[in-house]
Amino acid sequence: MIEQSVLTGGSLDELADHLAVLMDGAVMVTDTDGRVLVTSSTAVAELDNARRHPCFDASGRLVVEEQRFGVTAEPTVGGSRAMVRIVAANTDLGRLVAFASDRVMVEQDVTTLERAAMVAALAITRSQAVSAVESKYRAEFLRDALAGRAGRRAEAIAHARSLGWDIDRPMVVVVAETDEDDQQTARPAEEIRALQDRFTRAWVRSATTRDATTPVMGFSQEVVTLFPIEGTASRQDVVDEVTRIVTIVRGLGGGGRRTFCTGISQTVTSVDALPRAYEEALNAVTVGRQIHGSSAITHFDDLGTYRLLALIPDTDALHRFVGDTLGDLALDTPEAAEHRRTLGLLIDTNMNVAESARRLFIHYNTLRYRIGRLEQLLGPFVTDAELRMTLAMALRVHGMRGLARPR
Repeated sequence: MIEQSVLTGGSLDELADHLAVLMDGAVMVTDTDGRVLVTSSTAVAELDNARRHPCFDASGRLVVEEQRFGVTAEPTVGGSRAMVRIVAANTDLGRLVAFASDRVMVEQDVTTLERAAMVAALAITRSQAVSAVESKYRAEFLRDALAGRAGRRAEAIAHARSLGWDIDRPMVVVVAETDEDDQQTARPAEEIRALQDRFTRAWVRSATTRDATTPVMGFSQEVVTLFPIEGTASRQDVVDEVTRIVTIVRGLGGGGRRTFCTGISQTVTSVDALPRAYEEALNAVTVGRQIHGSSAITHFDDLGTYRLLALIPDTDALHRFVGDTLGDLALDTPEAAEHRRTLGLLIDTNMNVAESARRLFIHYNTLRYRIGRLEQLLGPFVTDAELRMTLAMALRVHGMRGLARPR
């Protein structure tokens, strides 16, 4: 009955339902990352009990990297579970898991699952073939939209709707980019593709669970999402919503996951504004990583003066600017670092010596001495407002990881 269902065009949902009845329990199909694709719709109580198993993380992902194949008894919630791999042509496609609340499964259950896994592989392979064609057209459209080539507004909205996407609403462009440089890695190309596919699937699954009409596509090292928001949402509301999705995508960090940075654009309400928003999100990713390091989540509006720095493609020019402006303060030494900290605090407090001394935990006269020393090195920044502005900019560039370097 299971084989016949799939061979006649049945879905994974039908397979899970048939299998749940056969095994008198709950059944789930997950991708290779452990994200649940399908659950049996029968035996709701069994399914609720299955979700209480400690094999799931807080996001609902099956922590596949910590689970063994075969039968596992689960004394904490009662009953047991059995898991097998879904494979086709030596390609790992996912996991098939069955849960029973009132018995410990046996080898016969595993055998049943293994037979069902072969049938599931047919259904997944068929679905992937259709999805690959759809993804091709979706990717082409999204590339065009981000490059300003999607055509007139009404045409672009209609085209997106035909692909199952809604772009006729307030959105932010979200770019998630892996921190590892795939052009400089020792990983085999096949492994890189597998990791990027997993990364993309995680984003697609997490974002479309929130809203099924959200456009999400993977490009090279990045995943781009046209993230829908409420028209009245504040910047912090947007960051909080995106952060929730990022947390789900990251899971517990296992299973071959790579860290990634996330950039968020300003809100757009028109297809015509998508190219600008895409550039903003890319800048937020790049500068956010330089300022905060790996795994940063950065909104374009939070870049402040870094928004201007992000427009400068010549990093060598920025290096020279730091060296020419800060002189010995650009060096990577403890003394230079202490001088930079002192200078930064003075500028941030608008040259309030008493407040700066308090924050530095030093005597007022000690700070006066340091100011004299800094003016010998940098010039009369105490009285020269333009010099202070230049120094403030140089300190910010120096703080951008991967840009500033000692002379």
